[in-house]
Amino acid sequence: MPLSVGTKAPDFTLKTKTADGPKDVKLSDSFGKKQTVLLFFPAAFTGVCTQEMCDITAGLGQYTGLDAEVYGISVDSPFAQEVWAKQNSIKVTLLSDLNKTVTKAYGVLFPNLVGMYETSARAAFVIGKDGVIKYAEQTPTPKDLPNFAAVQAALRK
Repeated sequence: MPLSVGTKAPDFTLKTKTADGPKDVKLSDSFGKKQTVLLFFPAAFTGVCTQEMCDITAGLGQYTGLDAEVYGISVDSPFAQEVWAKQNSIKVTLLSDLNKTVTKAYGVLFPNLVGMYETSARAAFVIGKDGVIKYAEQTPTPKDLPNFAAVQAALRK
């Protein structure tokens, strides 16, 4: 079960790949400054995940206009995420949860993706400037996208 609305968001530090090399991103660095949208997704280089991150990239201005930072999180390595992002012009900051600690902390571990391995489930969280979860959703299947209208509505509150 994903963490529920009203819960203090577990802090984390994950790696992202930049032109200058790997960089740490710490969730609590946004507290007091911006709202945060966490989009957990199962795997880079898959159709639905590519669609989701490309759609979010196209609408990033809507999220920044709502004073929100958006992060995509998967269990892929930061190097795989970097190649995938370049190939698909994905501008969302992608965070690698290779050891699955953040995925587990948020309660969104998907146990058996196509019979192969554990991944992040497809899920969305909105975290307020106070570090408290304002919106939480795990989709019924990895093929379903989150309700982005509800995510944006939570950001407006």
